[in-house]
Amino acid sequence: MSGNGRGGGAPQQQRAGSPQDLRGALQTQSEGRNARALARREQTKTVKDLLDKMRGEIARAIPKHMDADRLLRITMTCIRTNPQLLDCSRDSLLAAVMQAAQLGLEPGILGQCYLVPFRDNKTGLRHVQFIVGYQGLIQLAYNSGNIQTIYAREVCEGDDFEWEYGLNEVLRHKPTMKERGKAYAYYAVARFKDGGYAMLVMSKEDVEKHRKRSKAKDNGPWVTDYDEMAKKTTIRAISKFLPKSVEVQRAIAADESVKTEVAEDMDDVPDIIGDADFDVKEEDQETGEGSGSDDKSPQQEDHQGQQRLPVDGQEGGR
Repeated sequence: MSGNGRGGGAPQQQRAGSPQDLRGALQTQSEGRNARALARREQTKTVKDLLDKMRGEIARAIPKHMDADRLLRITMTCIRTNPQLLDCSRDSLLAAVMQAAQLGLEPGILGQCYLVPFRDNKTGLRHVQFIVGYQGLIQLAYNSGNIQTIYAREVCEGDDFEWEYGLNEVLRHKPTMKERGKAYAYYAVARFKDGGYAMLVMSKEDVEKHRKRSKAKDNGPWVTDYDEMAKKTTIRAISKFLPKSVEVQRAIAADESVKTEVAEDMDDVPDIIGDADFDVKEEDQETGEGSGSDDKSPQQEDHQGQQRLPVDGQEGGR
């Protein structure tokens, strides 16, 4: 007798995608998430313990206006916000924190500096890159005591903008109150307490030359916050024409560096990024900006030697 009838034959096998399969898959996913969360908590505790051991060194390194406990709390906030930092070498993380401490900059939300995970394609190891932010350069310029005001702005297609280098320099910018359109230029202005000033204008093409030298040129804030990164580029460029500031020069030298040692003077620690082939993934990136501080755009060449001109009045304060 045939077994194809409803009442005969072997019992049907459980179909794929049944409620039992779904429950099993969800349980496996949940267990995997719990295991990863537990591992992250253990990694976080290890890093916190290491930072706590460095508390004394950090306290001796930071300027008087900073607090070591606050810096450590902010660092842990950065790590919780960007857990990929936990996958990086501990030495490079601690070194980046010490660089921030010695420069007097806070990482993270204020935009003074950033701790960014990078992977060395040659070794497969991950390290933390220290990146100085736009607000960090501004703060250090003010700390020099010679700057009355310093800022950078974007110029858009709908704005009324006029500028000229020469013996009688001109810079006039009137943003439109309507749709401004796309930015096509950026400029930085610094006024000195002795009455002089510096100005520098960069086209978007000039900014692009710097962006293309960045390890994060196609990720992170170069994609999400292009104008802020472009303004940082103009501040770096104009810093050559500011009154000499050890703090600013140290920050520029430290920008985009990767170090794996902690020292009383982080300037003495070699930067390993020149020997590595680094790659950054979009989900790992917080910020980045092109280096090349020794390269001059055509505008910078024109401005050479005209950085301390008399001021015809005042324009805004700090």
